[in-house]
Amino acid sequence: MPTPDPARIGYVLKRYPRFSETFVVNEILAHERAGLSIDIFALGPVEETHFQDIIAKVRAPVHRLPYRTQSAETLWQQINEAGACLPGFWPALSDCREIDSAVLIQAIRLAIEARSRGIVHLHAHFATGATAVTRAAAALAGLTYSFTAHAKDIYFDYDTPQHLDRKLSDAAFSITVSDFNLATLRAVHGEAAARLRRLYNGVDLTQLQFRSAPVAGSTILAVGRLVDKKGFAVLIEALGLLRDRGLAFDCRILGDGPERQPLQARIDAAALASHVQLLGPQPQAAVMAAMRDASVLAAPCIVSADGNRDGLPTVIVEAMALGTPVVSTTVTGIPELVRDDQTGLCVAPGNAVALAAALERLLGDHDLRQRLARAARQLIERDFDIDINTRAMREWFAAASAAAAAGAGREGSRRAGYDARGTTHQTRGMRHDG
Repeated sequence: MPTPDPARIGYVLKRYPRFSETFVVNEILAHERAGLSIDIFALGPVEETHFQDIIAKVRAPVHRLPYRTQSAETLWQQINEAGACLPGFWPALSDCREIDSAVLIQAIRLAIEARSRGIVHLHAHFATGATAVTRAAAALAGLTYSFTAHAKDIYFDYDTPQHLDRKLSDAAFSITVSDFNLATLRAVHGEAAARLRRLYNGVDLTQLQFRSAPVAGSTILAVGRLVDKKGFAVLIEALGLLRDRGLAFDCRILGDGPERQPLQARIDAAALASHVQLLGPQPQAAVMAAMRDASVLAAPCIVSADGNRDGLPTVIVEAMALGTPVVSTTVTGIPELVRDDQTGLCVAPGNAVALAAALERLLGDHDLRQRLARAARQLIERDFDIDINTRAMREWFAAASAAAAAGAGREGSRRAGYDARGTTHQTRGMRHDG
């Protein structure tokens, strides 16, 4: 068993890489710039064919955990391997007997790999499957763990229980990305969320240089996966209103997804093809260039019928850092960033009339665009600098692993989510974590 490395953290992700999850890559790169060693553990296979250029900058090795291919014989071999190399594995395993089998299979492998690499702490992104595996693996390996909850993993109406209260209780700490999320989770989960912290997803400001908005301009940009929660159908309706008022504009929508054909049908039905283009997925450099050229970024987010919604879209943070004025909606934590008439314009979700009015106002008022852009950049520099925000994460990682290593007694360890053995004290009764 290698000596634990105080600067080695395991990141657990459902899939890696993913085209739309640049916030995870930016976070890992910031940690690496600061000297933190990271191993990435991916639970599922890569499904996408396009990847962002910044993936190439990540130095962390990627380990792919077994994905629904384990035979009973292989599983028993893995259990015996874990029993031989993980102190306290057998008692911890007995407490995991009700965990979903798919979660347990990956958790055992993750526990073995984490210990063999000297990892001292595990961190998962999204409070669903990745955290379920991480929670069980931490119990089996005697490690601390944490996770970041974003939006879908908080608000989506899942078919099976996600047991977020147990995950919050057992984690050394947990993070969410907005004050809105923080208040919601504390209201719902009470004491279980006592160690929950708000930390905004940051951006690398050295790569996002501010520039003043051009005096004239008529380009509206929208960026994101073509899914219902992004509100692009509402945007198209609003653009039809602007066209009917005789406003000159062109709109470019970057991204791909299951709503591409329905959105194109809406564009065609509204006779907007000469004004609106669906340009598909674009590399990060092309997205940044499009933001710099745009007069305004539209982020018309809505709450979909299944409860799915955005938290704080990274594209808004990036646009505001660059100096591109933003129009968005009052969904979840967005008003913490897009403060109406202060750092952007913020309207009710699903209201095409209000969205059209906000877009028209920004396109027609250069002084307003300048004022909002300058205030937005100041807010980003204060709250969204990824090097500052990830420094806090590293301090939390170190404190969690140091407390576990110190073994300060059963009660102190229990308050951090662990009993005197170093295993989670609430693993009993875990069922169908997803």
